[in-house]
Amino acid sequence: MAEDTMVKEMEEKELPAQGVTDASQAEGGDVAAMQAELEQVRGEREQLLDRLARLQAEFENTRRREAKERQDARDYAVQNAVEPFLGVMDNFQLALKSDSSLEQLRAGVGLILKQMEEALKGLNVQAVETVGTQFDPRFHEALGSIETTEFPDHQVLEEIRKGYSLRGKLLRPALVRIASNLAQKSE
Repeated sequence: MAEDTMVKEMEEKELPAQGVTDASQAEGGDVAAMQAELEQVRGEREQLLDRLARLQAEFENTRRREAKERQDARDYAVQNAVEPFLGVMDNFQLALKSDSSLEQLRAGVGLILKQMEEALKGLNVQAVETVGTQFDPRFHEALGSIETTEFPDHQVLEEIRKGYSLRGKLLRPALVRIASNLAQKSE
């Protein structure tokens, strides 16, 4: 029995030693596996950082290209808006240089005004209807009133300054004088 206890004690001492050897072998295997996994993660990280840098560069290039295209579109719109008025300016300069009579100068300015109206029409700018229409605060700005019994109350009688709209959107209201019919107000 004493021998059995000694054998067991010896086996127990050997088993932990073998366990340590097995554990160190297992740890060595784990370390190698961990290093391989670490290298794999580092490789993935490098790939992701490279991808991130490329995406950032692509985004920056797209942002610059979009800003340039937007500026080009603005420049094109301004060019198309200004071009019809260059002829108008030329004609005004010619009118100022001429030694014509007052009537000829007035007729020339009238032609320039028609040219200007055509240029505005080409840009879809339209004059707001005024004289003879009912006053509409969305399109007209009343500068005064004229007392009368001939016209209905709030009818536009006189246009002081033209108003303009672009595709239905008001650019500037027309300045007008409207009728003030006291007979209609009292009814």
